[in-house]
Amino acid sequence: MIIFPNCKLNLGLNVIRKREDGYHDLETVFFPVDICDDLEIITATEGNSKAVEFALTGLNVDGNEQDNLCIKAYKLLKKDFPGLPSIKMHLHKTIPMGAGFGGGSADAAFTLLLLNKKFQLSLSQKQLLNYALQLGSDCPFFIISKPCYAQGRGEVLEQINCDLSSYQFLIVNSGIHISTKWAFSKIQPAIPKQSIKQIIQQPVETWKDLLMNDFEKPVTRYYPQLRSLKEKLYELGAVYAAMTGSGSTFFGVYLKTQKIEMNIFPEEYFVKLVLGK
Repeated sequence: MIIFPNCKLNLGLNVIRKREDGYHDLETVFFPVDICDDLEIITATEGNSKAVEFALTGLNVDGNEQDNLCIKAYKLLKKDFPGLPSIKMHLHKTIPMGAGFGGGSADAAFTLLLLNKKFQLSLSQKQLLNYALQLGSDCPFFIISKPCYAQGRGEVLEQINCDLSSYQFLIVNSGIHISTKWAFSKIQPAIPKQSIKQIIQQPVETWKDLLMNDFEKPVTRYYPQLRSLKEKLYELGAVYAAMTGSGSTFFGVYLKTQKIEMNIFPEEYFVKLVLGK
């Protein structure tokens, strides 16, 4: 059985305060976009000595295989469902990492969804959300994967009406990997003057001066070459452009009727044009 974990964009991101538990309270709008990994799970043959036989293709993923969130998702369910059989899992990575897309979180959440469906575990959405939160702060969003206003660590979710079906997104990543931990260390939390939930209901044309990502200034200060990405997106006619997550990906929002000259970016960049929803 195969599933296609999609990534997300952040429409605005405010870091409000640092909590006593070390996490940060924030607010953002998670918006799903159709840039996807491929995840396949099949039941392993009898006598397989490994609980998860994991294969990875596509983009290289650094680190120990056993630290992969997909494997952690399987082990998390295995604790409560000891009858869960051994599996073979194949993940084909196309979503860049350290890019603000939430690709690893998406893979983890979709692993939960796929295991629940394939092995008929009958887990409710609420139960899946609880499991997802144990894997990462933005994992619960990918259980829903519809536009959501997020608060808390990103796990307090409210589905909202955010119709961008008249627009298209030009998404550009230069290959710079941003550590989320490092990015948070550069933030000075502050309560915003206006909630993102209010701003997002206003016309997209007004977002340029209102809808901000708190990570954008510190990240582009440290990586000044990223500033030109946003400038180029506006030069190409974007009605709104911003960084997603803790970086380093930038995106521009364009009317569907606009023609966009995409070849101005270097060939080695990750450049995708996707339709809004």
